[in-house]
Amino acid sequence: MRAVYLKELKLNFTGFTGYLYGAFILLFVGIYTMAINLSGGYAQFEYVLESMAFIYLIACPVLTMRAFAEEKRSKTDQLLYSLPIRLSDVVVGKYLAMLTVSLLPVAVVSAYPLLLSGYGHVDMRSAYASILMFFLLGACLTSIGMFISSVTENQVTSAVVTLVIMLITYFMTSLASYVSTASSSSLIALSALALVLAAIVYLFTKNLSVAFLTAAALVGALLIAYAIDASAFSGLFPALMKKLSLFERFYGTIGGMFDLTAIVYYLSIIGVFLFFTTETLEKRRWS
Repeated sequence: MRAVYLKELKLNFTGFTGYLYGAFILLFVGIYTMAINLSGGYAQFEYVLESMAFIYLIACPVLTMRAFAEEKRSKTDQLLYSLPIRLSDVVVGKYLAMLTVSLLPVAVVSAYPLLLSGYGHVDMRSAYASILMFFLLGACLTSIGMFISSVTENQVTSAVVTLVIMLITYFMTSLASYVSTASSSSLIALSALALVLAAIVYLFTKNLSVAFLTAAALVGALLIAYAIDASAFSGLFPALMKKLSLFERFYGTIGGMFDLTAIVYYLSIIGVFLFFTTETLEKRRWS
């Protein structure tokens, strides 16, 4: 794993990816710090991070697009399968390299609250809690982008698909708010979500029977729950989407509201997508 980590870290800084990612993050942090803290007169540095969280929609696809897609295009992925280490170590090694690249600009950003404290009072606990959550949000999105890279064939496709997925994630709560709060509307929306999950199962297993059983079980469970207590579905879909939204979890920590469950949620998502990536590679190894 250490060899994979060092190789990937070197590749990120041999090319422009690592420098481009860091410069992009720091550029927007500087712009928003100037606009909000210095020109606007707000002492809360967390407002800067809240305003620029959307930057990850562009930065993460750039960082993750070559993780596995480029290796498959150039056929060097076969070398990964012949290495005398577990594929999980390969995945973790690559992920830690990308995490290191994303950590470097965050480390620089960590000095900003100290610099701003020279101009007035800054709540350090709130500022650094927000920086931590900002980093975890990026780490979470990076794990998703790496998984998408493992199931696509080239960098461009990986970047575009990752961007689309992250746009959906970013606007998830807003889109869900258009769904009526009526119980029947939530039932329909959740049933559609169950079908999407079944489609994902099919992509993993290539087994139509398993996907069909998954869809039938999920939709059946929803129908039974709806028959038992339809009122429980009132406004359920928008509320569920807000709970699942990665960005809403981050926004909820702004203003000194440190949420331990958000950290657990982010770490869980990271673990799930690292597992998915490993399973994707294992399947390709034996196919």
